[in-house]
Amino acid sequence: MMRNWTSTILKMSMNDTCWWYKFQELNEEMIDGYVGFVYKITNLKTKRKYIGKKILKFTRRKSVKGQTRRKKVVLDSDWREYYGSNKELKEDVEKMGPEKFSREVLRLCKTKSEMSYWETKYIFDCGALLTDSYYNSWVSCKIHKSNLRCLDMEK
Repeated sequence: MMRNWTSTILKMSMNDTCWWYKFQELNEEMIDGYVGFVYKITNLKTKRKYIGKKILKFTRRKSVKGQTRRKKVVLDSDWREYYGSNKELKEDVEKMGPEKFSREVLRLCKTKSEMSYWETKYIFDCGALLTDSYYNSWVSCKIHKSNLRCLDMEK
């Protein structure tokens, strides 16, 4: 079941554009050991919401002069400045300003499969595709159950 922290988050984020997790500002210590998170962005003016997932770091291959094998490089994603992938949401953030939106982490995830599972579950559980009170307009998920063996259902 999704927690309804919106009223508390609204109060905490009035002039703040950070991510919130369990009533605290998300920091590097909290995300250590996690691949990404599932989040909810709320438009503070219209109360419209968006549920999505965001990876924290990604791996790239970089060419190294004089070597045939490319070097693996781990880079931070843009999660600190991220406001979702939905076109309409991004337009609203651009028009209204990021301070008019709260960003709440619903769940920290240890694998990409876990992120996909929880994003899809939250979208279906709240009926995000069935109402205009969410920016979400589609969901796509393909997960094999073998990737969910370590899924923590308690969080």
